[in-house]
Amino acid sequence: MPTVVNKAKTNKETAENYISQVFEMIKKRNPNEIEFHQAVKEIFDSLVPVFEKHSTYMEHSILERISEPERVISFRVPWVDDEGKVRVNRGFRVQFNSTIGPYKGGLRFHPSVNASIIKFLGFEQIFKNSLTGLPIGGGKGGADFDPKGKSDGEVMRFTQSFMTELSKHIGPDIDVPAGDIGVGSREIGYMFGQYKKVKRGYEAGILTGKGIGYGGSLTRTEATGYGTVYFVEEMLKDKGLSFNGRTVVVSGSGNVSIYAMEKAAHLGATVVACSDSNGYIFDKNGINVETVRRLKEIERKRISEYVKEHPSAEYHEGCSDIWLTPCDIALPCATQNEIDEKAAKILIANGVKAVGEGANMPSTLRAVEAFQQNEVLFGPAKAVNAGGVAVSALEMSQNSMRLSWSFEEVDSKLKEIMTNIYRNSVEAADKYGHPDNLVVGANIAGFLKVADAMIEQGVI
Repeated sequence: MPTVVNKAKTNKETAENYISQVFEMIKKRNPNEIEFHQAVKEIFDSLVPVFEKHSTYMEHSILERISEPERVISFRVPWVDDEGKVRVNRGFRVQFNSTIGPYKGGLRFHPSVNASIIKFLGFEQIFKNSLTGLPIGGGKGGADFDPKGKSDGEVMRFTQSFMTELSKHIGPDIDVPAGDIGVGSREIGYMFGQYKKVKRGYEAGILTGKGIGYGGSLTRTEATGYGTVYFVEEMLKDKGLSFNGRTVVVSGSGNVSIYAMEKAAHLGATVVACSDSNGYIFDKNGINVETVRRLKEIERKRISEYVKEHPSAEYHEGCSDIWLTPCDIALPCATQNEIDEKAAKILIANGVKAVGEGANMPSTLRAVEAFQQNEVLFGPAKAVNAGGVAVSALEMSQNSMRLSWSFEEVDSKLKEIMTNIYRNSVEAADKYGHPDNLVVGANIAGFLKVADAMIEQGVI
């Protein structure tokens, strides 16, 4: 018996040492890329039990290979503003891993975009896409351009310039971008039109999130928000809980947030707060989702305008203070690292029962630890917000077959995919000795599919 224990200890130490060495190498090769380091560490920490049991992944240097992008593209994006002045932004596309399918991941237009953020998003996308069970690899892209306050003409000229360069590196069977923060139906439409012009042909499958009239999929707009709620619904159900009668806080007021609020309300919850980058609104009677949708998607106004139409609501400056609002369920759907340890502890003190990450990496590592240590049900981003890319892949399927499915068909497939992601994450967590830890479960389930395929395909 002592020999077996020692061997097990040796295996664990070997796995931990290997993972630590690879992580230190990544930090050295990618200095100052804090977001990328955070994403890599979160994944790597979960994989110790896998490497402890299966040394073959070390023998094939899977971590070294999977953490290095297959291709990183950075390019200049010149455009002309309404005053005739030439502006210059920087564009990115990180084609991270194509082992199980063409690169798939959104484009983000936001001033914060840099190589670190795009790499962290692309790395997360590998495992998120794997979890969907669909044949799509991981990629991400964007630019440090801010569409807020820009005219339609300025946005069009920027996106056309951006796509002129990006078109050299993408294709329906190579890399299929979609939208993300700052890239909605308007931006996708302009880019699709420019791609057609540059390539002199109609390739519907080159972008997803398109308008319904030119190859888009029903339910794609709702997919990430609905999928977030479907995942959390399964998480609650396993503990004998539900959305019905619960108080919910949803950060953000963009596409993901709006449809997470809509679906949560449909399931009987009262959504009392949402936000934008300036501040947040609190409505004890429940947020009117239609007002938020009109203000943000059609009129492109600030969330503060909500209180003019709903006098019983309150507006508070400072978006991060939204987590001071007591709630049963928190759905962070805005941006990375919006919930730090302090915010997590406030949520816990106020009785939060479940957290579902609708945005990409919205909780810091210390915040996640706080939730787990206090037995808060926690759904990690790569699992919870996979609904968007799942329906994007369904859009690709429809484009390939030159047909379209009904809203109900796509929604049904989405719910099935999210349920499967939850079940697979639970099973992986149980199998590798971390029951109820969905962070570990999702990371392992997503990793194994890609890692096994990498070994089968040889050194690529």
